[in-house]
Amino acid sequence: MSVRRLWIAACALVLALGVAACGNKQAHPTVADANDDGAYIDAGPVTYQLQVSRELNQYSTEDSQYITGLPPGTAAPTPSQLWYGVFLWAENQTSQPQTTTDNFEIVDTQGNRYYPVKLNPDVNPFAWSSQTLQPQQTEPGVDTVASEGPTQGQILLFKLNQSAFANRPLTLYILGSSDRRLASISLDF
Repeated sequence: MSVRRLWIAACALVLALGVAACGNKQAHPTVADANDDGAYIDAGPVTYQLQVSRELNQYSTEDSQYITGLPPGTAAPTPSQLWYGVFLWAENQTSQPQTTTDNFEIVDTQGNRYYPVKLNPDVNPFAWSSQTLQPQQTEPGVDTVASEGPTQGQILLFKLNQSAFANRPLTLYILGSSDRRLASISLDF
């Protein structure tokens, strides 16, 4: 094969790959595991991303910020409990306004269910709260404390039993209306 024909074939291949990639919007899965931190998950019309999930130390400088804005009367974890944070990011990748959910649960391998403690977003800039996102808008919003912070996400705060260590993996379910499971993520723990 002549050099000229080889050159034409290479250019045609590059052009074909470029055209094939144009406008190709790939759907994201609805299930991810702990090895996929950062994977995008479609839950209804909104795409979610697990930034990080971990046990929180209420006495550390960084973690104490994530636990502010607790509802009045919320008891501190007992010696058999712990605070656990799930930091999420979301984006509306549709052409219409969409609302993020505020309905989540963690389930361990024994079927124990845990629900997030509702933090006050007026007090805690990291608190997750359901928001209506315009097309291409994200939660947390660009240039916010949560988006620029170490986790780059907003927190769902859970109070787990210490037994959760023995009942791994934990699964975060993103729920829709009527508690219908839209997507799941296996959490690091």
